[in-house]
Amino acid sequence: MDSVIQKKKWYKRPSVIGGIAAVVAAVLLFSHYFSSGNTKFNVNAGRITISETVKGPFKELIPVNGVVLPVTTIYLDAVEGGRVAEKYVEDGATLKKGDPIVKLANTDLELSLINEETSVYNLLTQMRISHHSAQQNTIAKLNQMAEVDNAYTEAERVYRANKQLYSQKVISTQEFKQSEQAYDYQVKRKQLTAQIMKQDSLSLQEDEDQTRQSYERTSKALKLMRKKVEDLIVCAPIDGRITSMDAEVGQSRNKGERLGQIDALNGFKIKAEVDEHYISRVFAGQVATCMVGDKEYKMEVKKIYTKVTSGRFSIDLDFTGETPKDIHRGQSLQVKLELSSEVMAVLIPKGSFYQQTGGLWIFKVTPDGRRAYKADIKLGRQNPDYYEVMEGLKPGERVVTSSYETYEKVQELVVEK
Repeated sequence: MDSVIQKKKWYKRPSVIGGIAAVVAAVLLFSHYFSSGNTKFNVNAGRITISETVKGPFKELIPVNGVVLPVTTIYLDAVEGGRVAEKYVEDGATLKKGDPIVKLANTDLELSLINEETSVYNLLTQMRISHHSAQQNTIAKLNQMAEVDNAYTEAERVYRANKQLYSQKVISTQEFKQSEQAYDYQVKRKQLTAQIMKQDSLSLQEDEDQTRQSYERTSKALKLMRKKVEDLIVCAPIDGRITSMDAEVGQSRNKGERLGQIDALNGFKIKAEVDEHYISRVFAGQVATCMVGDKEYKMEVKKIYTKVTSGRFSIDLDFTGETPKDIHRGQSLQVKLELSSEVMAVLIPKGSFYQQTGGLWIFKVTPDGRRAYKADIKLGRQNPDYYEVMEGLKPGERVVTSSYETYEKVQELVVEK
């Protein structure tokens, strides 16, 4: 009679258990090997970058992105509001100072000018009438004064003659007293008339001064009103090129609203954005360079905008020598801003290794080029091409400057040809 043979389960087989144990042991050994800090890593020489440490001139530079702008830009705003009646030029046109750009129509302003002109003309007419009346009054007063003088002279003559005759007993006392009273009357009359003439003269002068001041004020108001009407025609304030023109016939523009801008043709500047980390190290007069085509141009910092936005602040740079001829408004340029003067230093070329090491260590290549060992270093300043080595490397030594992303925890690289 046949007997049933029970099939053993796979996980109870000795060969399977031994295999699993071997794999676990290998994993533990591999983990211990890498965590012990004595790891090696084979790399192909063609997949890494080996650079030589050198000693040479060094300047601390930072690259910043800049935009080409005109040295002078004047904004064109509507001094007075109105409807666009006529447009003389298009965006991009080159203008001379005084050339008309846009004409606005404002009926209320033009009507106010007419009313102001009418007020001035009416006041001027009143001044002429008042001046003529004053002249006539002065003539009448002068005639009156002449009559008073004549009567005074005649009374004085009769009085003096009668006084002499009276002393000689030729005329009576009554006749002498009459001539004396007549003389005294004319003296008082002359004094009163002179006082009246003086007061009238002062009053006339005051009236003329007040009228003249009123006329001057009204004339100034008229001049201002005419200027406001003239401002309805927007003209070019300087020689330049009109840009960002925003006005079409029939549109309404409020007072102070932007119509466009005009760029002077006397040169360009660069407006650049700098990381706020360098705000204390940037100052007016600082030197910078940029490449346009295959030629380098020098610049200097002219203005610093200390307001920080999104971690950056702005600077204006002017060309100190020749200005590039083939640049235009809005063009982007990369500027190298110098933060230090030139010094001699130990240098290594910039590379991706810095992202993993932070400049604290590097793989130093052996003289035979077959191995590279992890070595501690200290880096200082930098520019777009080099790092300044403070400690850990000497001129002539070679280092790996490419990315360490795949072997960041490796202690030794074995370079395979």
